[in-house]
Amino acid sequence: MGHGINAKDEIYHALAERLSKTPEGAPINEHLMAILHRLYTEGEALVGSKFSSIPMPLKKISSLTGVEETELKAILDGMSDKGLVLDIPRKDTVYYMLAPMLVGFFEYTFMRTGDHVHLKELAELFETYFHSPGVMQEIAGLDTKVMRTLIYENVLPLAVETEVLDYEKATEVIRQSGGGAITMCACRHEASHLGTACDAPLEVCISLGGAAQWIIRKGWGKAATVEDLLNVLKRTQELGLVHLCDNVMNKPTYICNCCGCCCKVLRGINEQQVFATHPSNFIPSVELESCISCGICAESCQIHAIAMTAQEDGSEVPVINNEVCIGCGVCSAACPSGALTMSGRSVRLVPPENVKEKFQRMALEKGR
Repeated sequence: MGHGINAKDEIYHALAERLSKTPEGAPINEHLMAILHRLYTEGEALVGSKFSSIPMPLKKISSLTGVEETELKAILDGMSDKGLVLDIPRKDTVYYMLAPMLVGFFEYTFMRTGDHVHLKELAELFETYFHSPGVMQEIAGLDTKVMRTLIYENVLPLAVETEVLDYEKATEVIRQSGGGAITMCACRHEASHLGTACDAPLEVCISLGGAAQWIIRKGWGKAATVEDLLNVLKRTQELGLVHLCDNVMNKPTYICNCCGCCCKVLRGINEQQVFATHPSNFIPSVELESCISCGICAESCQIHAIAMTAQEDGSEVPVINNEVCIGCGVCSAACPSGALTMSGRSVRLVPPENVKEKFQRMALEKGR
């Protein structure tokens, strides 16, 4: 009996080792092991542990795992239905890729609805895991982050707007995609099972390109036109949510619309001072002569980068922590007097050209 248990534990540990070697990483601890035991069957864990770092066809995975192709296909289909594997059609072949932790099977788990008791248990496990020492630091990335921040375009002064590149504009990212999918916010859904969710809407996450097609095929999101997605963007700006995007220049796969109380990335900043998103190439400054000391900017900032500070005359003015500010433009949009203006940063971020380059950079920086 003990030998069987040890063998099973070895399979799940091999899977954890494999996930920890993805460019994003997944530090191994008891909480990760508990998550894997609940999400993966033993057979799925064995197959997952054998995946290479690049998408593979069924025949190649069969040779690596020793599992006959018909049986393996059933296992992979089951893993795909749970968001543990991505099945990608290419010409007349399907390629399979192991989903990482973030952005990956965490989101795919909570994009769905189902057994609330099971999801509540998983919510508690993921919550504990992401707050374990070193976990968010590892997943966030080093010089190359998982995400990048998109500014509210309507707050850019005309002189600055002319310098904004297409990949910095959420509207242009959406238009170039040709449409996509609207899905449930995984972070807010998880928070609802913890009893900590805010009242921001659930169905406001945007998937684009091939990722959107995959999500629609799985039934986890609804197809959306460019106009539908632009309406989501407008609605979330009215609510003061932060636009976070896949950290690539061309063909980003998602735009998240985030709050500081539920979002894993913004909570990482608020609670652990860990940044998993690059700031936008813009930053606010305060025009004191226009400021009416209302404090709305500080209240609206999702990451508490603005503090109202007393002056000698007894008035209070906003002071921006430039080391924390991610340049989302939420404060500028909320300011009733127009005292917060956005300008370009002195050092501009040029994101990786595509997902392949992003992962290569992250892997290189982490010695993988």
